[in-house]
Amino acid sequence: MQFELTQEQKQIQSLAQQFANNEIKPIAAQADQNAQFPMSIYENAFSLGLLNSSLPQEYGGAGLGCMELVLITEALCYGCLGIGAALCINSLAAEPILIAGTHEQKAKYLSRLTSGAMASFALTEPSAGSDVASIKTKAEKVQGGYRLTGSKIWISNANMAEFFVVFAKTDPQGGYKGLSAFIVPADTEGISVGAPISKMGQKAAPACEVFLDNVFVPDEQLLGEEGSGFNIAMKVFDRSRPMVAAFGVGLIQRCLDESLAYARERESMGRPLIAHQAIAHKLADMRLRLETARLLTYQAAWRLDNGLNNTIEASMAKVNAADSAMWAATETIQIFGGMGYSTEYPAEKLFRDAKVLQIYEGTSEIQRNIIARELM
Repeated sequence: MQFELTQEQKQIQSLAQQFANNEIKPIAAQADQNAQFPMSIYENAFSLGLLNSSLPQEYGGAGLGCMELVLITEALCYGCLGIGAALCINSLAAEPILIAGTHEQKAKYLSRLTSGAMASFALTEPSAGSDVASIKTKAEKVQGGYRLTGSKIWISNANMAEFFVVFAKTDPQGGYKGLSAFIVPADTEGISVGAPISKMGQKAAPACEVFLDNVFVPDEQLLGEEGSGFNIAMKVFDRSRPMVAAFGVGLIQRCLDESLAYARERESMGRPLIAHQAIAHKLADMRLRLETARLLTYQAAWRLDNGLNNTIEASMAKVNAADSAMWAATETIQIFGGMGYSTEYPAEKLFRDAKVLQIYEGTSEIQRNIIARELM
């Protein structure tokens, strides 16, 4: 058993950390205030090779593993969870193609990502989030392809995407067995994208509604076989949840660093806050939860990279990191006291950014259901 990162992994981690500190942190508050994703950050991260790290080299990617993706993600989300999440979300759209795509589909669409394009994973609907089997978007078979009709919501980067991976029902009565996945270019006739949804946190990461009005998708745009969409989605989550857990790890580390710095400089009753046991214990617990979340996340990534089933590990990593991030953000505000409630300090933004980690990519309740199912 080896807990030490390789030299290459350390270099990748260091590069991502420097980028987060030098380019993301200085503009994070403004990007949040403006609810605007800074495209210059995307372009700079792309040019440094921080994006598409896990895509195969034959399609222009770096050919690295989930562990390297986790290290990059953790560092970027330390700088800003909204910006970091938007930078990394291409991986979510790429996974269904990696899992079920033909060589032609991979060559065409993964190469677009490694050339700088953005893409979106379009699964969630107004009445179908955790309950994937309740998706209502229909894919009607017609000559030469399918006609897609329906709507999606909370689709990350949808307003910047060049193509979508859309999940729709080819058999409306088939439950989860009737679900299929399609690659749909964003300029296809009948697709429209709404304005970014106004959100509590992660404001720099756009999420939009996507409307599909009788959209024609050729047969060659079907991913895998008809009815395989649910299985594709579940495999995607095993691969993507370590990345999303790393969102939380990055935020917890930021909470600890901000809290520690403030507790050292702020005095109360003639002593620094850190000298008061009540505050010191919060910091100790924050470090404890940070390392627990990090180790679970690294374990889930390591198992995936080594060809081992990681379903339960990915769910444990995701729920632990999400719940711990929300706890850490709450305690950060408590340590800052009244100033934690002020926009002058980053504590309130960390709190707002943390909450949705317990909701997207499978709620904390769903993760516990998965863990319990795997135990049974």
